[in-house]
Amino acid sequence: MVVDSRADWPLQIPGMQIMTAWEYLTLTAETRTPKTRVYNLCRSFGYQTTGYYVSLLAGARGHRPLPDITTIQDLKLAESPGVLNDEVEELMQSSLARIGSQAFVLNVYFGTSPSKRHARLARALFNLFPAPLLQARFEYRGQEWRVDGLGPIALGEVPASHHELMVQAAREYFARRRMPRARRDSARYDLAILVNGAEKEPPSNARALKRFEKAAESLGFEVDFIDKSDYGHVAEYDALFIRETTAVNHHTYRFARRAAREGLVVVDDPVSILRATNKVFLSELMDRHRIPQPRTLLIHRGNVSHVGRELGFPCVLKQPDSQFSRGVIKVDNEAELKRQTRELLERSDLIIAQSFEPTEYDWRVGVLDGEPLYACRYYMAQGHWQVVKRDGAAVHEGNHETLDVNDVPKNVLGIAVQAARAVGRGLYGVDLKQFGNVVKVVEVNDNPNIDHGVEDLFLDQALYRKVMEFFLRRLQARTRDTR
Repeated sequence: MVVDSRADWPLQIPGMQIMTAWEYLTLTAETRTPKTRVYNLCRSFGYQTTGYYVSLLAGARGHRPLPDITTIQDLKLAESPGVLNDEVEELMQSSLARIGSQAFVLNVYFGTSPSKRHARLARALFNLFPAPLLQARFEYRGQEWRVDGLGPIALGEVPASHHELMVQAAREYFARRRMPRARRDSARYDLAILVNGAEKEPPSNARALKRFEKAAESLGFEVDFIDKSDYGHVAEYDALFIRETTAVNHHTYRFARRAAREGLVVVDDPVSILRATNKVFLSELMDRHRIPQPRTLLIHRGNVSHVGRELGFPCVLKQPDSQFSRGVIKVDNEAELKRQTRELLERSDLIIAQSFEPTEYDWRVGVLDGEPLYACRYYMAQGHWQVVKRDGAAVHEGNHETLDVNDVPKNVLGIAVQAARAVGRGLYGVDLKQFGNVVKVVEVNDNPNIDHGVEDLFLDQALYRKVMEFFLRRLQARTRDTR
């Protein structure tokens, strides 16, 4: 804990050392321990002040500062409403709706608000701008609340009436997270697995998550399961494994971006999320790399009439960010085409149309770091043209068959690996259709399903270990590079 004066911080926490800013900046021999977590509570973060340099040099020393230098710079731009995401904007309007004045100040202590009414807004602001002590100033203008200022608050500016709350918030923050816990002697690295317990169709079921945890611990990882409320703790880990369905305008992407920025090994990495969650991008990428795919047409408002002539009927329309068979629509005639494209083009200026090429099953080849990991055949749901059939709230899936990757036809395996490598070097699920010797890529998925009882039926626990070995290799390589 770095402060301007030792008297500034009254709380003693096991495993925490209190240092003044000048001690941290000048006592180099005592500040060279790598991976130290640095909580910067200096009174000023102005450009080239001591507080600024504490966070700046912490990054140079391989430490993990809160706030980091990027957050400090982001806070300087926080008066612009554009830096707040839609979730925080909505929380701001609802949380402050009953405020009678034209201005309001909210102090946030380790993600906690003095008022329960503003607890969710405080947590959201802390997640967006992770700083131990944060002050947000709001002003009511033009029939809505706007951010008037957002920045770190100095310890000396914390009202006396808030001291007890601030200390309690700090105590709970550190007790809830990793600082007081003794790491196992065998643990070399810290791994966070991001999950969502409320997700109905998560990429890994509960039994698979336990196997990931077991595999990671056997390789020397300390494992925490985290959720979206833990954004402010991302920098405390060495690696992040996202096992919640990813999307670009979503907290999963923000987690991936922050993890990558902090130097964590992260799966799915933000570039893979951006690429694989957009089918417009994927179609262009497959075309550039000469990877076979169904006949594909990029649709916009000016060429809808070309679809039937170029692809014929039936054909398949795809919303760019469609997932789990949602947003993928088969149209049988011109009237359906016009109606469905009208609706899809309301959400995206570009969509995809592909020729309809039915098969009994789709191949799914899992590819990790450019190498095949597992292989499955997913059969179409009974009486349906997709693997998943949705009937209102009911979900019907076809059968599945898991194979040794060595038993997969070489052309299927080769094209799957080629497609995955075009996207990146992370973890992907490549869906393909096979027509004799002809193989076509349907899509490349980041965040592919790895469920106990499906994808692991051939490799069993070895599948989970292979994924964790990927994290270990990357971390060991980074350790060697920094020596």
